[in-house]
Amino acid sequence: MSELQTKPIQLYYWPTPNGWKISIMLEECGLPYEVHPVNIARGEQFKPEFLAFSPNNKIPAILDPQGPGGEPISVFESGAILQYLGRKTGLFYPADERGRVEVDQWLFWQMGGLGPMAGQAHHFRIYAPEKIAYAIDRYTNEVHRLYGVMNKRLADRPYLAGDYSIADIACIGWAKLWERQGQRIEEFPHLGAWIERVLARPAVKRGMAVNAEDRGKIDLASDKEAQRIMFGQRAQG
Repeated sequence: MSELQTKPIQLYYWPTPNGWKISIMLEECGLPYEVHPVNIARGEQFKPEFLAFSPNNKIPAILDPQGPGGEPISVFESGAILQYLGRKTGLFYPADERGRVEVDQWLFWQMGGLGPMAGQAHHFRIYAPEKIAYAIDRYTNEVHRLYGVMNKRLADRPYLAGDYSIADIACIGWAKLWERQGQRIEEFPHLGAWIERVLARPAVKRGMAVNAEDRGKIDLASDKEAQRIMFGQRAQG
């Protein structure tokens, strides 16, 4: 439980929708943590010391000095980190199998659907050097479909899996950027109410405030070097 965590978890992070998942979860759980910024627009995710425990060269990642059996453990991939922290603390991730399956469905829905599709919508609508109408329509329309799924799900419950959980934590960072994805939130009233409900949580506010100033340091829409690093990545030898 959080009161037993005497050594801070090391969070390797940049203020993005995926990074926010873990800063929010750590705040919600009351776990002590230290932030290590990884400037993904300057290639810091390719440093050997980061790749040693995050082999996919993506943020976020954590190092927990008090892992299972009291031994250190590293975890990469935001969904895996959320599950790990949920199991570690017993918070926002049910212990019973039926409840856990309910949460896992929506967590993996975000990992395989909402995040990638919204990310592609961001790319082709805002950052791509060439405006490709087919790609813009493809991903904008798919996000619209996914928002419809969320809106229907939230019509008769306050949160995606019933109680507030890591599924909501996983989705909020992407859903709050609906304008960048070419959506009209008034089309999705239940989703809009959910966004307001989640964003009103104090821990969510604190989690999204972590290193928030870093988001303004780089204009990805015009910074050609940052675009080269982030959008022209190749396998590392």
